Amino acid sequence: MSDSLHTHKPDAADDCCSSKLKPVPQHVHGAHGDACCSSAAAAPALVQLSEAPTADARLSSFRIEAMDCPTEQSLIQNRLGKLAGVQQLEFNLINRVLGVTHNLPDTAPIIDAIKSLGMQAEPLEEGVDAPAPTPGKKPWWPLALSGVTAVFAEVIHFTSAAPDWVVAVIALVSILSGGLGTYKKGWIALKNLNLNINALMSIAVTGAILIGQWPEAAMVMFLFTVAELIEARSLDRARNAISGLMQMTPEQATVQQADGSWVTQDVKTIELGTRVRVRPGERIGLDGEVVSGSSTIDQAPITGESLPVEKAIGDKVFAGTINQSGSLEYAVTAAANHSTLARIIHAVEQAQGARAPTQRFVDIFSTIYTPAVFVLALAVAVIPPLFMGALWFDWIYRALVLLVVACPCALVISTPVTIVSGLAAAARKGILVKGGVYLEGGYKLDYLALDKTGTLTHGKPVQTDYVSLDPTADESAPAIAAALAGRSDHPVSMAIANAAVDKPSAPLIVDNFEALGGRGVRGEINGQTYHLGNHRLVEDLGLCSPALEEQLFALEKQGKSVVLLLDKSGPLALFAVADTVKASSREAIQQLHDLGVKTLMLTGDNVHTAQAIAAQVGIDQARGDLLPTDKLQAIEALYAQGHRVGMVGDGINDAPALARAEIGFAMAAAGTDTAIETADVALMDDDLRKIPAFIRLSRQTSRILKQNIALALVIKAIFLGVTFAGIATMWMAVFADMGVSLLVVFNGLRLLRK
Repeated sequence: MSDSLHTHKPDAADDCCSSKLKPVPQHVHGAHGDACCSSAAAAPALVQLSEAPTADARLSSFRIEAMDCPTEQSLIQNRLGKLAGVQQLEFNLINRVLGVTHNLPDTAPIIDAIKSLGMQAEPLEEGVDAPAPTPGKKPWWPLALSGVTAVFAEVIHFTSAAPDWVVAVIALVSILSGGLGTYKKGWIALKNLNLNINALMSIAVTGAILIGQWPEAAMVMFLFTVAELIEARSLDRARNAISGLMQMTPEQATVQQADGSWVTQDVKTIELGTRVRVRPGERIGLDGEVVSGSSTIDQAPITGESLPVEKAIGDKVFAGTINQSGSLEYAVTAAANHSTLARIIHAVEQAQGARAPTQRFVDIFSTIYTPAVFVLALAVAVIPPLFMGALWFDWIYRALVLLVVACPCALVISTPVTIVSGLAAAARKGILVKGGVYLEGGYKLDYLALDKTGTLTHGKPVQTDYVSLDPTADESAPAIAAALAGRSDHPVSMAIANAAVDKPSAPLIVDNFEALGGRGVRGEINGQTYHLGNHRLVEDLGLCSPALEEQLFALEKQGKSVVLLLDKSGPLALFAVADTVKASSREAIQQLHDLGVKTLMLTGDNVHTAQAIAAQVGIDQARGDLLPTDKLQAIEALYAQGHRVGMVGDGINDAPALARAEIGFAMAAAGTDTAIETADVALMDDDLRKIPAFIRLSRQTSRILKQNIALALVIKAIFLGVTFAGIATMWMAVFADMGVSLLVVFNGLRLLRK
């Protein structure tokens, strides 16, 4: 039997791909902002500037509206990294919140440093959620004016309908109305020796102006601004895919007052233990436990289940789910900001800040690629005119085109938008993935080890067989056995007692009850002594026989625990108890085999039970009588054979094996805190079919990542060749860059389709 617990992988500790969730600055949801050459997940969430925070260090959080991508993160990181006393930075780009661990007497130096970058830092009070960002919409007319004047300048220049100075003035109006923001960001980046997209574009447009290409400079700036706007709208879909789930929670709920009356109250102010009523068709506002009524609940936002779930008194309900039929009353068990849905969203936000292997490669590549492109462009502008007698104008122009077309936007954005979309798609299916490293690595698994109890089976033994051994006691035996079993808390005894609950009979009084350690129980009913116990107890009482042994062996071979009821004359009845297999287990194993993944069951139960369960669900291999260290050794043995191994479990005895496995899957039981907080991948409804679904999603994610990188590099290479041939123009380069960026964004967003 297992509890949902998973230990952290030591090899993930050096980066933000750690499965262990770190506290983040105040979370908010629904961020919406401008685009840049990467999405909100392109860089690590945590940046360590010193070996470890000092004892006097404290965390201060700031809302920075202008910080929504790694372009700004890089500037902030470089600037604050030079500020004495700053020890650690934590970026929540989705919500534009920066956490700074420092030992400064106040936060003024931090605010001033960020202000020097052209951004405003708004301090957030500790323990208070930041309000959702509500950036005002930019007026449409400057962009419209920029577009009209850019086209007008091109037409006048082409038709020679006016002097060059008129064309220059019209183009200047276009550049100033549409490109001041780009110039401002570009200047700040250059001052901080950062060659980001804004810096490259500012250099390209300025260069075009200096060589007299006014119409083209205007068109390039206008097209770049439009591209940024389209990219922002596209990325918002991925950026808000998870945070939008929070909008599914109602703002108010109907709560019971001390005098018994019912009033509507803000869910954020409702205290634990409060009684809440939810009517048919309403969304549930808070996590709780049903105390009155019954209904069916649509739990898709939490577990991804397609069918509603029956709920009755004692069952858990979750914030954001929908009450479909009857009226319910429930007692609140978690505050609004600690609901299962809120924890899922926070966990995925953290995962979005953890870079997958491909992301890390692309980030490193782009840091080398961008300066290299700048140097190449400089060489293209200077070397041919100086050493080959070429025209300065032609080669400077080609260098400017090169700067635009070689912008790494599409390459950098190709990975994070895909990872964010994949994480969101998994969450919608009830699969909580703790980082891109696991989402991207899932497709490599070729072996899956599984715990039995609570994973393949329900973890709750039930009575499966009843055999009367004495016709004279056929009617009374079940009631006598239930009376004796009801005095014990052993799972097998409880299964026998529960089997008799629905059978009407007068309660029997048990006298002189005694537990017989490791064998069973004894008691007197109506002056008659009875024993209820296992095979060993029958042997000890000298009441065994070859025929009885044969019956016992047949049931034990099926993986069942056998209990006998005996009086002084001999056995009266036989009861078989087993932990039943989940209906979804066999289908899940078949799907894994169809994907080419082999399966191995690791359990502490006896070998007979292990083999019986393995045969029922179709598992390739089964090993029983295992201790936690034995499970770990089994995983190690698979690694030694060259396999990529995943491990599925739900408890502390699976922890060593879960930690050693490439990916640890935890059965999260729809909200178990430890599973949500510590697993690599948590299955929110304990349905094993989610694992093949995860592997399929991982394979699709891997394919899209490769497609996006290939698209970005191939199209860039083609346009570089066209540029050197002198065919490409600057506005064509912007179209190419914008087109590839949008192509990889839309390709990554395919993962969000249901």
